[in-house]
Amino acid sequence: MQDLPDLKNNLSFEDFKTEVLNDYKTAVRSRECSLLGRREVLTGKAKFGIFGDGKEVPQLAMAKAFIKGDWRSGYYRDQTFMMAIGELTPEQFFAGLYADTDLENEPMSAGRQMGGHFATHSLNDDGTWKDLTKQYNSSADISPTAGQMPRLLGLAQASKLYRKLKDLNASKFSDKGNEVAWGTIGNASTSEGLFFETVNAAGVLQVPMVISVWDDEYGISVPAKYQTTKENISEVLSGFQRTENEKGFEILRVKAWDYANLIETYQEAATIAREEHVPVLIHVTEVTQPQGHSTSGSHERYKSPERLEWEKQHDCNAKMREWMIQTGIADNETITEIERHIKREVRDAKKNAWNTFLKPIIKERQEVTGLLSSLASKSPNGVFIKKLKESLAGIDEPNRKDIFSHGRKALRYVIGENLPEKEQLKSWLNKTYEVVEPKFSSHLYSETNRSNILIKEVKPVYDADAASVDGRIILRDNFKTLFSNHPEALIFGEDTGNIGDVNQGLEGLQEKFGALRVADTGIREATIIGQGIGLSLRGFRPIAEIQYLDYLMYALQIISDDLATTHYRTKGKQKAPLIVRTRGHRLEGIWHSGSQMGGILNLVRGIHVLVPRNMTKAAGFYNTLMQGDDPALIVECLNGYRLKEKMPSNLSEIKTPIGVVETLKEGSDITVVSYGSTLRLVEETSKDLTAAGIDIEIIDVQSLLPFDLNKDILKSTQKTNRLIIIDEDVPGGASAYILNEILNKQNAYKYLDSQPKTLTAKEHRPAYGNDGDYFSKPSAEDIFETIYAMMHEVNPKDYPKLR
Repeated sequence: MQDLPDLKNNLSFEDFKTEVLNDYKTAVRSRECSLLGRREVLTGKAKFGIFGDGKEVPQLAMAKAFIKGDWRSGYYRDQTFMMAIGELTPEQFFAGLYADTDLENEPMSAGRQMGGHFATHSLNDDGTWKDLTKQYNSSADISPTAGQMPRLLGLAQASKLYRKLKDLNASKFSDKGNEVAWGTIGNASTSEGLFFETVNAAGVLQVPMVISVWDDEYGISVPAKYQTTKENISEVLSGFQRTENEKGFEILRVKAWDYANLIETYQEAATIAREEHVPVLIHVTEVTQPQGHSTSGSHERYKSPERLEWEKQHDCNAKMREWMIQTGIADNETITEIERHIKREVRDAKKNAWNTFLKPIIKERQEVTGLLSSLASKSPNGVFIKKLKESLAGIDEPNRKDIFSHGRKALRYVIGENLPEKEQLKSWLNKTYEVVEPKFSSHLYSETNRSNILIKEVKPVYDADAASVDGRIILRDNFKTLFSNHPEALIFGEDTGNIGDVNQGLEGLQEKFGALRVADTGIREATIIGQGIGLSLRGFRPIAEIQYLDYLMYALQIISDDLATTHYRTKGKQKAPLIVRTRGHRLEGIWHSGSQMGGILNLVRGIHVLVPRNMTKAAGFYNTLMQGDDPALIVECLNGYRLKEKMPSNLSEIKTPIGVVETLKEGSDITVVSYGSTLRLVEETSKDLTAAGIDIEIIDVQSLLPFDLNKDILKSTQKTNRLIIIDEDVPGGASAYILNEILNKQNAYKYLDSQPKTLTAKEHRPAYGNDGDYFSKPSAEDIFETIYAMMHEVNPKDYPKLR
């Protein structure tokens, strides 16, 4: 073991001792939180526990190299690190364990995430940015293994862009690109594709990233021999090691219990990443896990007695303790007193956190038991209500579920009774529900004045002699103005840069704005999205391009688990206003013309899903989104880039509203709802239907999430009394979602005289070729015959059976 390196300009021995002792106090404090946290789960006060015991000392070293402005993208075992940088107290640790919904008590997620998931606050209450260069920053953790890695790439790339791009206002986001993005991951999770994709992309981009792999030789119960080739991730990645002539990673190795070497290793990693913008991987070996993986089981079930004894001997806290005594930093008596004091401190913190959590709930329980007593005294069913009251009062440590459940059940006994006490209970339940429910449900989208749905429509204006151009030209020219007006905007994806995307919507823009702002990437959809998330967390306005809608499937997990939940899981304290650009529908064959919309809609609540019918509408959506804070997915029509559209004279000003439908043709017989490429078939078919005496009203959805906020489709069905949804997704896909929105949320069923219909693609993926499309998806003839059949059912005399 080496001597501790001189970190801070020749510290005196007394200062050096103080620093080491403070580190040890943090390690012991974290360990005590882990030990008591497990007990809280086993006693039922907390639902689940997953802790960072065994990783305390390496996280102390990481914290010493971490400076203000830096970013963390880690996972659920980094509690010691968060304590070491001053962003987590024991009380906050336990508040997270208890799911305290007060952000003051539980600043990581206000109880929305299980304990061990950490974050810092990037936003003021009004949604504006804090000065991120003046604080330690942690992106909000997610549970899916390796899911933190793609985001890490974008956090690191932001520093590179801030260093190289000169026209940015980086005052709140970067100090000349000197920030490092620090990632942490368990050894078993390095088996995930997301890890390898991120490592490869970081090596290509050469970004200031430091990845720590905590290697305890297990993935829950499965040992490393089943996880990693050679049982050694740094050996596997040795081909990424940079050389004199080739760029790559710097790979460092260090033992988890070696305090002195850990400090030195992390300082070296920080210097390389910060100064050279080279990614670094630190393989931290001989990590232990004193309490096993989590509270869901015991590691005694799968570890041998020999392994358990080895872990006891190599516990990093114990080894640090030994080292402190050996080097004369402290004697056993001093250390023992420190440990005793911290145990009392953590016990008190646990008690305070629990009492603080329980106090408002106890008050609500008292209010409801009082209301139940009053109601029981007046109701003929008072004996049953009294039992509910006694049951609620008898719960030693109630939760809000207990309170509301008992109160709501009591109302069943007085359904037919007209009592003031009944009204008082109902009023309490309704008013308190309005206060309590948002504690769990708010901030799925922005709730500030930068919400996308507040941005008003600006319609396109056309000169009398407006030129008809390819749709791609409208997109290209709009992007050109957008990037000129927003130096923080950039776009990247497969074939996005040099050739200006596969459909030439970005033609010439790399030459104009440079390869950093209009960039090509490798074939790696998950980390394209991750880049966008990380960049948007650091003040950029990125557009992440996924070449085709089919390819979105590679990235859907990151979109769903990370991007769509960022604002929600931080209760509005972080935002990631990423725009995901893709194109899809009605091209050729199984892989380029399928529709995944049904799956997407049900997996990405928290982002807006927009389906413009043409490129003018798409341009308007991009302009709208750049003014707001919510992330969005825009699906451009794949077969619309060469279709002619008139060039608006106010192109850069147009804004397509979010959550607003557009009526393209008014009619009196049937409301026809569609979107995207299929909508063009509906418009073409409407002429034939008119000739057959059928007057349809055509409505373009435009925005699937959110959907028809003004309820214009309801107004249409009140007029036509009939409804059909035409969609090229599979049966039960997007059409089912739209139908639910119209019938169940807008209650349009009240106004229908006929069964509402859906016309969709077949269940299978579309077959190749023109005939494949014709027999797989709704055709113009399908649309005509389905609508005609609806009118035949209404009036068979005027509309005799067609076939």
